[in-house]
Amino acid sequence: MKENGNLLFQDKWRIIDQSSTGLHVSALHSFGMDDTLCASVGSGSAPATVRTWVHDRTIVLGIQDTRLPHLKEALAFLERQGYRYIVRNSGGLAVVLDQDVLNISIVLPEREKGMDINSGYDVMWELIKNMFADFKETIEAKEIIGSYCPGSYDLSISGKKFAGISQRRIRNGVAVQIYLCVNGSGKKRGEVIQRFYAAGVAGEQTKFAYPVIQPEVMASLTELLGVELTVDQVMTRLLITLKNYAGFLFADQLQEDELPLFESYYERVTERNEKILQEFV
Repeated sequence: MKENGNLLFQDKWRIIDQSSTGLHVSALHSFGMDDTLCASVGSGSAPATVRTWVHDRTIVLGIQDTRLPHLKEALAFLERQGYRYIVRNSGGLAVVLDQDVLNISIVLPEREKGMDINSGYDVMWELIKNMFADFKETIEAKEIIGSYCPGSYDLSISGKKFAGISQRRIRNGVAVQIYLCVNGSGKKRGEVIQRFYAAGVAGEQTKFAYPVIQPEVMASLTELLGVELTVDQVMTRLLITLKNYAGFLFADQLQEDELPLFESYYERVTERNEKILQEFV
């Protein structure tokens, strides 16, 4: 089923939808899930998997964020705004999750031919472009200066970023993760991170160059496409698009042999998170 080396073409695509259940658990659950899927897909015991997830009012921090000179004050600011926070185990810097941000993880075996870092990013970019191919707007992949968690594969329309992509590679599996700002104000999300860094840096010189956030370069798909979109509608677009790339597409949950893996990985990411943050909370 793999045509022209396009990694989206798979004999089987397994879908694990946690876009509703994720609202009731910590975002650490999702990073434990993706590590689990990397292990099971990477070993060949599970097929290529797409997982969707949503967590409400959560700031996902990167490791560099934990080195802010005034992190305690920055975390206190987030708490006052009603946000929870975790430190993720993949790359990048602080991002905003809420009920209008859909996260998608594509999990593939690393043995896939040509599955280098850029190929991982390209497979997600390709998926998103196809999901919104009925709109005339062009979705570009390039760094958007002034955005939060900037990177060379920021997804944008007309210079405004609506999505960011990261990767996690363990146990011969690759999880390519994206957050899609579906609805709501991208500028307001940007302002939260802008104020987080203002509190965390507090005018000090730092070895690491934290991004200078320009909230106006962030937007949601609803704002950029001029059409009111919901997470459920984008989920439907995802499923319709994947059908074009799959010999067989099926909904699933963790299998019996994956459950102990999840318990182990979830415990690991939780302990790591607590260890990193314990001196600041």
